Amino acid sequence: MNLIGRILIASAVASAGLSAQGLAAPTAQQKAVEQVDALNKAFGAHPGARALYAKGFLMQGIFSPSPNAASVTKAKNFSAPLQIVVRFSDFSGDPKIADTDPMASPHGMAIKFYLPNDTEADIVASSYNGFPVATSDEFLAFINALAASGAGAGKPTALDKFEADHSAAAAFLQKQNPPPQSFATESYYGVNTFKFTNAQGQVTYGRYQIRPVAGEHFLGKDEAAKADPDYLTKEIKARLGKGPIFFKLFLQVADKSDDIANPSIAWPDTRKTIELGTIEIGKAMDDNAIAQREIVFLPTVTPDGIDPADPMIEDRAHAYVESYSRRSQGQ
Repeated sequence: MNLIGRILIASAVASAGLSAQGLAAPTAQQKAVEQVDALNKAFGAHPGARALYAKGFLMQGIFSPSPNAASVTKAKNFSAPLQIVVRFSDFSGDPKIADTDPMASPHGMAIKFYLPNDTEADIVASSYNGFPVATSDEFLAFINALAASGAGAGKPTALDKFEADHSAAAAFLQKQNPPPQSFATESYYGVNTFKFTNAQGQVTYGRYQIRPVAGEHFLGKDEAAKADPDYLTKEIKARLGKGPIFFKLFLQVADKSDDIANPSIAWPDTRKTIELGTIEIGKAMDDNAIAQREIVFLPTVTPDGIDPADPMIEDRAHAYVESYSRRSQGQ
């Protein structure tokens, strides 16, 4: 890794709240290594690419907070307008996957807020409201089963067996939305729970939801069959040429009965939601390919007033750092 890469990964680890000693701990580091190794087996090793959500596109914009945001958090990313970077992506670890391939879903939406004093805050979300498993250990088992169930695998495959014992994983693989008309016409969900604290010390537990102002719109079967393999990136570029793209960011508030530590369970739509603000995407980022290799989004990068409440969040951050470390070295 070159000097810039070492500085960037050190910054990512520090920003994630992961000390060098903590990252080197056998349990956390080994989980991260095993998860990224399994993802590379499932989707192939692609030097310089992310282990998951490899194909993506970066854009720049502005986040404008809602007055309601202060009722749940004192976090600075929800207290004043801020510059943001947004990345949309396909699920697979293959950077050349066709946008209509079943493994392109769910799609990802990651947001980086640029706060005062050269600090950052990140949100990581996907277009599926839920997660295939409840724990990081189960996620490793899920990816290993996926990797062992490619072409030529005997029936029932390892994935068939895993799905039989894990209904959330079966739903994740079988109940994705059709390909969207655009990255801008799909909703995105932060499946992990965070603890939000306001200026008065009041605590709210919740999950992020990101809703397109343009509404949800998907391709029909005939449209999907004829779609260009890279239609989502081409469409979003054309859409930006006509004007800004808008999303609303909400917090879905947990009920006392909700399991805040199990991301595989989506909370009912009847739960209260609080508008946190408006995402306005104005233009594509220059030198997109280079910028994508250098930028990292970590769910643990949160300002004062927002804290992880789901133990999976820290494990995800370790895996993201491991993936970043590899791609920064061209692995």
